[in-house]
Amino acid sequence: MQANQTIWLFDLDNTLHNASAAVFPSIANNMTRYITQVLKDAKHPSDPETVDQLRVSYLKRYGATLKGMVIHHGVNEKDFLREAHKFDHLPDLLKRERGLSRILARLPGKKILFTNAPQDYSQQAIRHFNLHRHFAAHISIENMRVHGKSHPKPSKPYLRKLLAQHGWQPSQCILVEDSVANIIAAKQIGIRTVMVTGHGQHVQQKSISASADITVKSVFELPQRLRQLRMFS
Repeated sequence: MQANQTIWLFDLDNTLHNASAAVFPSIANNMTRYITQVLKDAKHPSDPETVDQLRVSYLKRYGATLKGMVIHHGVNEKDFLREAHKFDHLPDLLKRERGLSRILARLPGKKILFTNAPQDYSQQAIRHFNLHRHFAAHISIENMRVHGKSHPKPSKPYLRKLLAQHGWQPSQCILVEDSVANIIAAKQIGIRTVMVTGHGQHVQQKSISASADITVKSVFELPQRLRQLRMFS
């Protein structure tokens, strides 16, 4: 690898495709069913409001509902990921954006898929979008571990471990994300950041602008914004 080669760390959901349209609602329903059963088995309150609050609060606190369920309820990670991402026919939920492959090809450097989604689902998604050939590596939530414990985004310990493992300098890397929390964690250790706002429910625009080096509605804007990104290296 070239010493100064750019390393692109691309999120998947609501970054490379619109997950809010169909995938996220399906995952939320699956998680709700799973969490409801876990709480019922433990004789805890399992009404819809309690379950929904739990799912969302763990997502906000830990970056992934999975981590909260493991820490507080002792669930098996593989079981949770399998049940949360169980789809009748995943391609029906995925909306392909024409021309995205050409956009990724125009970005200089090495591209890594870096997602809190599980490996099976994220591999199926990028193959459906015909983007898999652009990614030199695939880091899914199962891979994000520090000292044997799960550390999904926005974990700064895992980001530091990732950089150290590959000998990357923070300034070499560009994280492309839709999550404010993930952007902030990356910026705090010196990684350049791009916030993608087009597919998510972003209402705190000032917070978003202050958190990311640049903000775009879509990754389709990246080739034209490269000069701005280089200013932050």
